[in-house]
Amino acid sequence: MRRAIVCLLVLSFLLCGCAQKEELVIFHAGSLSKPLADVSKAFDDYMAKKGIEVKVMREASGSVDAVRKVTDLHRHADIVAVADYSLIPKMMMPKYADFCIGFATNEVVLVYTNSSKYANEINSTNWFKILARKDVKFGFSNPNRDPCGYRALMVMKLADGYYHKPVFERLVENNTNIRVKGEVIYVPPEIRTNGKIVIRPKETDLLGLLESHSIDYAFEYRSLAMQQHLPFVELPKEINLGSPNESYNVTVFLEFKNKSIKAKPIVYGVTIPKNAEHRKLAIEFLKFLLTEGKGIFEKDYQKFLPKPIVIGKIPVELESVIR
Repeated sequence: MRRAIVCLLVLSFLLCGCAQKEELVIFHAGSLSKPLADVSKAFDDYMAKKGIEVKVMREASGSVDAVRKVTDLHRHADIVAVADYSLIPKMMMPKYADFCIGFATNEVVLVYTNSSKYANEINSTNWFKILARKDVKFGFSNPNRDPCGYRALMVMKLADGYYHKPVFERLVENNTNIRVKGEVIYVPPEIRTNGKIVIRPKETDLLGLLESHSIDYAFEYRSLAMQQHLPFVELPKEINLGSPNESYNVTVFLEFKNKSIKAKPIVYGVTIPKNAEHRKLAIEFLKFLLTEGKGIFEKDYQKFLPKPIVIGKIPVELESVIR
């Protein structure tokens, strides 16, 4: 009897040990937290049917920080997914990555809560006037670390021309050491504010400040606002960076990187770094993301592009899903 039990235990151990186990590390933009969590769960189930147990480890940050973890800190990631696809060719290619795929879009909105000051008054025609009031605090993410931050600056500068008012001067220049010359916004390495504006490393960090009433409004992505069921002001398509047919004559210059970023419609990007330790699994994940992931993203209120944008040479295994 004892011998039979031992045999059963050994057989059970061997059967449990035969499932292949893999890990996948993803550095990603904060605004991708919810859709990538949902895609990762679906991918786990998909791979389990193939007899492979996958542990997806996701690390959220501002997109610039996500890239710098690979390029500056030399950390290993299997996938890098950012809120501005142009960061990959600018900061990672060709030394740290061979390709970039632009795959999803979004738009900038102004999020608030029912407890925000003047919540019953604000709309798409007066939001900049509300933000300028002395008793109102608002926030955006750090432009040096996160695309939503420099996109918030772009939106406020574009508002100058749209509303024919000095929006950027009243909201940004009067309250920070960020300055504008012509159509170029100069962002210093260390941003100082007078307290009216609150800046955090990534856009998701501002949600808690809204809920605690530490700020009244925050520049966020539409998908995040809808995921959190928060009210928001929908900004005109001419300035919200969400329309693929719009062009913009505004540039942000990040002094700490000596880099210019021109305003353009929002496109999220993804790549596999050259130092990826699980490249084959990363390719499988991207195939899943670009096919099954579309429906998952849309359930999380984030749209895919009609057709992906490809920069560089993609792995041959991805060619069928890119067409």
